[in-house]
Amino acid sequence: MFKKFSSEEVSAQNQVKASVQRKIRQSIAEEYPGLEPVLDELLPKKSALVVAKCQNHLNLVLVNDVPLFFNIRDGPYMPTLRLLHQYPNIMKKFQVDRGAIKFVLAGANIMCPGLTSPGGALDEEVEAETPVN
Repeated sequence: MFKKFSSEEVSAQNQVKASVQRKIRQSIAEEYPGLEPVLDELLPKKSALVVAKCQNHLNLVLVNDVPLFFNIRDGPYMPTLRLLHQYPNIMKKFQVDRGAIKFVLAGANIMCPGLTSPGGALDEEVEAETPVN
């Protein structure tokens, strides 16, 4: 289901300057307001922030050699699964009904009937193109 990731796919690692680090931090704070109380713990100002460039235009944000966020082609920053399991409430959540689960796990898009039928949950405050959990 998930593609294995190996260190051979990393083409370059760069420790970013303080100005770029502030920009990444500000972008993450705007995208995930639920991380505000723990943002200083996750992205400390004094520790080195490394951006690893990978194949397929994937960028990983590493703090102390731990990947926390990624983005594709300068898109929005997405939390890694490890970070999402640590802090599950940082993103808005959608819930599909039982009938849609096997199709979603197989890679299908989520459609309105799977969210609006009994068993599904839809948060109407989510704007278009917003990443959800």
